Amino acid sequence: MLYRLLLKRTIDLILSLIGFILLSPIFILVLLFLFINNNGSPFFFQQRPGKKEKPFVIIKFKTMNDKKDTSGNLLPDDKRLTPVGKFVRKASLDEIPQLLNVIKGDMSIIGPRPLLMEYLPLYDEIQKTRHNVRPGITGWAQVNGRNAISWNKKFELDIYYVQNISFLLDIKIFFKTIKKVIFSEDISEEGSVTVGRFKGNK
Repeated sequence: MLYRLLLKRTIDLILSLIGFILLSPIFILVLLFLFINNNGSPFFFQQRPGKKEKPFVIIKFKTMNDKKDTSGNLLPDDKRLTPVGKFVRKASLDEIPQLLNVIKGDMSIIGPRPLLMEYLPLYDEIQKTRHNVRPGITGWAQVNGRNAISWNKKFELDIYYVQNISFLLDIKIFFKTIKKVIFSEDISEEGSVTVGRFKGNK
């Protein structure tokens, strides 16, 4: 209980500050490449639901351009993913700016991934409990399939984490995350560059 209420946030703040300082050379390098590649738009900002469903603005490196079709609609994700963006995503470098979200207190290093605001009305009562904690940069679902598993399985893993938060579980997720990043595992669903949208419990 003490870890969940106090120590977890303290550890998050210390590790995110240290991590951002150590990764700052990579941060600057990726920033410059994406600034050039995306015509001066290296960051992706989007409102996401945080703890208790409170909205916050997530910060990520932008891996897709804004190209549109003749009707003014954005092209499919696989058509907008740039070569530089593909590498950044494969190496999970697009997640580095989220350390700023952790420092600010919007996120935790480890927790359920923050999804889209539009999904909130689609959750059942059990799925909603994923918002009882701060969302994370990585989590139990990410190290057990990430984008390669079904939505139901993701929610099952998220809820397990919320109900079983502990220092040992966070350590396990942390080191499994490192392994996933090194081997670029479970980046996306088969045949897609991004995970399919959640459409509710039908």
